[in-house]
Amino acid sequence: WMDIVDVVQEIRDQGHPEPLYHLPEASEVGTDERGTLRAAIQGASAYIKIADGCRRPCAFCAIPLIKGSAVSRPKETILEEARHLQSLGVRELILIAQDTTDYGHDVGERDGLAQLLTDMVTTLGNSFPGDEAGGGVEWVRLMYAYPGYVTDRLIEVMATHPQIIPYLDIPLQHAHPGVLRRMKRPANVDWVHRTLEKMRTAIPDLAIRTTFIVGYPGETEQEFQTLLDFMEEIRFDRVGAFEFSFEPGTTSEPLGDPVTDDVKQDRWERLMALQQSISLEKNQAFVGKRMDVLVEGRGDGISLARSYRDAPEIDGLVIVEGEIPVGSFIPVNITGAMAYDLSGVSAQAHLDVILDDGEIVQIEEEES
Repeated sequence: WMDIVDVVQEIRDQGHPEPLYHLPEASEVGTDERGTLRAAIQGASAYIKIADGCRRPCAFCAIPLIKGSAVSRPKETILEEARHLQSLGVRELILIAQDTTDYGHDVGERDGLAQLLTDMVTTLGNSFPGDEAGGGVEWVRLMYAYPGYVTDRLIEVMATHPQIIPYLDIPLQHAHPGVLRRMKRPANVDWVHRTLEKMRTAIPDLAIRTTFIVGYPGETEQEFQTLLDFMEEIRFDRVGAFEFSFEPGTTSEPLGDPVTDDVKQDRWERLMALQQSISLEKNQAFVGKRMDVLVEGRGDGISLARSYRDAPEIDGLVIVEGEIPVGSFIPVNITGAMAYDLSGVSAQAHLDVILDDGEIVQIEEEES
């Protein structure tokens, strides 16, 4: 991956007459009643878009210019899609929108997201890892929550239903009130402290993911240090960071792009180094514990899986000894921790089948 730009340039230089591409055979897409693309299935997981567009005024973002204001999809359409995906064998549903916490606002609903989640759990039948019934959608994951709109009812719903996994993606973008005001983002950092403390009390196993922007126009070294101090204090499970990229047409355009590329790069590296140490410490706390994981791939004597703390493609992995069927939910004893990933062995009793010329001659049950 570190060489991807060089690889792309090499392909371009070779002048292939036709495009080179690979479409994963396991990927599918779902459509709504109008045939519009709404869900993407990747292995045992699927994304459901619950709304499109955004009414937030973030100065650095062009999405409202491109997509317009937020429009929520009808709840029954979403629930029908969830039922259909469950019938296809999907084990994890990931709810997405430019702002999931804004769901229902455009049609006059209060706490629309909390109600949608409640109805979805009822629709799917309250299946979760470890449930004897099992076999349905065990995980419902929530992405892209907007600061200031994580309500007490949403917290209660997440704490009450084990099918809604204790994971929240809440992009904060910065921690200094001055920078946040220039970004036209919520600048009440005290709200963040209070809400995250409230969530961690109600949901002890909560994993929190966020994203930050470094090098926003006018960001001083002192303001950046405030961000680092904030990360030290909150200790997020997962953090993504981006260097500010100037977007013509946004309301930040008059600010220009005064922070140099070298300063942006330096701040990004310092932020990621800090988060790497926090992430490692967080992961080490899971060594010796048991976690349910969803298997996504296997080969060369290992399986690649994700825990509830890991959203697909953006968070870490759990590397499990042995090759386990893709799409399985299994309990794993965690034996090792790296900065972003965990490793472990299956805690599930399994059958070792010994073959002689293709015939089963012995079956041994073991605890691995």
